[in-house]
Amino acid sequence: MSTSKLVRQRIWSKLKDVARPDTRFHLNFAEVIPDFDGSEAATDRLVELDAYRDCRYAFITPDNCLVDLRRRLIEAEVPFVMSTYGIYRGFLMIEPGMVPKGAELYAAWLDGMEHFGRPVTLREVAERGRFDFLVTGASAVSVDGVRFGKGHGFFDLEWGMFTDMGIVDDETPVAAVVHDCQVVEDKLHPSETDILVDYIVTPTRVHTVDKRGKRPRGVKWELLDPEQIAVTPPVQELQRLRGLA
Repeated sequence: MSTSKLVRQRIWSKLKDVARPDTRFHLNFAEVIPDFDGSEAATDRLVELDAYRDCRYAFITPDNCLVDLRRRLIEAEVPFVMSTYGIYRGFLMIEPGMVPKGAELYAAWLDGMEHFGRPVTLREVAERGRFDFLVTGASAVSVDGVRFGKGHGFFDLEWGMFTDMGIVDDETPVAAVVHDCQVVEDKLHPSETDILVDYIVTPTRVHTVDKRGKRPRGVKWELLDPEQIAVTPPVQELQRLRGLA
């Protein structure tokens, strides 16, 4: 069994005690990165970061633990992009004026994002400019910044597309919001697709990760099977933009 799978399974056994069940996937951590007790406290810490205070355009993953962050971005009128589940329907964007006052929390939930958010193409995402800040959940994250998702590689793929479009790079701050039990004290060697995060934010602390090496660039086309390409519209769009389809 791979190191990443072993780490996930070890963390998932602890996560069951603090996770908030998902309405669809319950505690099936192979399909959902859950919300957890204390996620609001973690968000309190994240919004104190300079990366957040300076942010004018963000990318936020659809993880349940980031609902409160999405709510705060909506209230602060900071535009942001979120991928849909599995990237099956591409990306949604929320901009100032799109959410009525009082509906910010509903809009921050996945169903609310589908209702209020505007579907955008990869080209439209890029035309809006460079992302100032990326925030993701994780199944686990090591103290040296190696993040593990559910095992499907969606964030790695999104990063690859964004680097290909020139809207993120090694200097773009990336934060992972997790429960303390999801932080792995071991130092781990990243794979060729792992995105190293700059900040690990938990309910009790902010850990700043020392820079080590470069993040991957571009979509690793050789790692994508035709079925994944067929169900991921932004990947198909990128193929067309690059003359690969």
